[in-house]
Amino acid sequence: MKKVMLLVLCSLTGSILAAQDLLGAWTYTESSDDGQKVEHILILTGDFFSEAFFEKADGKFLGTKGGSYAATDENIEFTYEFSTQHPETVGEMESKVYKLGDLNLQLDGTTWTHVDDGTPGDLFGAWLISGRKRDGEIVKRDTSGPRKTMKILSGTRFQWIAYNTETKEFMGTGGGTYTTIDGKYIENIGFFSRDDSRVGASLEFNYELKEGDWHHSGLSSKGDPIYEVWSKRKL
Repeated sequence: MKKVMLLVLCSLTGSILAAQDLLGAWTYTESSDDGQKVEHILILTGDFFSEAFFEKADGKFLGTKGGSYAATDENIEFTYEFSTQHPETVGEMESKVYKLGDLNLQLDGTTWTHVDDGTPGDLFGAWLISGRKRDGEIVKRDTSGPRKTMKILSGTRFQWIAYNTETKEFMGTGGGTYTTIDGKYIENIGFFSRDDSRVGASLEFNYELKEGDWHHSGLSSKGDPIYEVWSKRKL
C-alpha cells in the first residue's frame, strides 16, 4: 500500500512540476507558402492558453485560438473557446503529446522556445473584463456568460480576445509585449486583427491591483478615456 501511495505521490508531483515548467510564453517561427516568416506566440498560465500567429516582418494578423488546458506528464489537453481557423472546434478537446527540454518545448512535432516563465510582469494570468467606471461609479459585468473579453498575459507578452463560446464567433484580438513598472502598464502592439496600422504603437495606462482585481485606466488606442476592471479567471 505504501509503495502504491508513493508511486501516486511521485506521479502527482511530476505532473505539478511539469505544469509549472510550461508556464509563460513560448514562440516558434515558420515560413509560409509565399516565403513570409510567420511567428507563433503561445501563452500558458496554468489553466488557460492562447496562441496567436502573424507575419513577423509587419505584424499582419493571421489567426488565433485558445481556451483552457490541463497537462499530464506526457500530454496537454486543450479545450477550445475560440478559433479563427476552425470555429467548429470550439467546445472540443484536443490532446497533444509534449516533451520539455532546456528552454524548449516539443509540442506535437513542433519545437517552441521559452520566452519567459511568467515573470517579471505583475499581471501574469488570464483575466476577464468584469466592470467599467461610468459617471464615477464602477458598473459590474457578469463574466459567466458566453460572450467574453479575455486578456491573457505571461511575464512579458499579452493578448486580448473578444469571442462568444455559444455562437463560436470571434470578434477581435490584439497583442504584443508589455511592462509593469511603478504603476504604469505599457503595451507595445505586435499584432491587431482589426487594424494592422496599429502595429508598432505603444500605449501607456495606469494599473493597480485591488482585492485581486486589476484596475486599468488611461486612454484607449482611439484616444478615449477608459477605466476597466479585470478579474482573474478560475476554472
